Amino acid sequence: MTSMIELDILETQENQLRFHQFDGEEAYQLGTFMAEYAKEHGITIAFSIRLANGYVIFQYGPDGTSFNNQRWMDRKFRTVCNWQKSSLYVTYMLERKGQSLEHHGLDSETYALCGGGFPIRVNNFEGIVGVILASHLHPVADHGFIVDCLKAYLQKPDVPGIEM
Repeated sequence: MTSMIELDILETQENQLRFHQFDGEEAYQLGTFMAEYAKEHGITIAFSIRLANGYVIFQYGPDGTSFNNQRWMDRKFRTVCNWQKSSLYVTYMLERKGQSLEHHGLDSETYALCGGGFPIRVNNFEGIVGVILASHLHPVADHGFIVDCLKAYLQKPDVPGIEM
């Protein structure tokens, strides 16, 4: 069972890991940073940066990843967009409530309850402007990869993490 502390940490991550602005150039810089981060840390992971309308503005799929990772990222994207929260937050929130996707009229072929989808937020803007997705590790590690990259990229090392 998920603790309230984990939900609070996930909420803190989303509140603190925000951008001053977000556009195609920022997506390219972030995506390049994330690819280098993965290589430097020996992490084989696929990731995608998408606008909230679904437009893919950066995607990375190294050897060892596959189209299956793409399908998982598509499902995680829909989860983040539907709830405007990270896919791990939604997973834990529904678990705490004893609910499933079906309780909300959604199906697991289209949406995913697992980590690896993180909303892109811009300061002084309500809602999300995009989503960062990751797939190939354990779902909590997919989430952790995104958060670790954002903490380093945005220079916010004090943002708390989630333990696996």
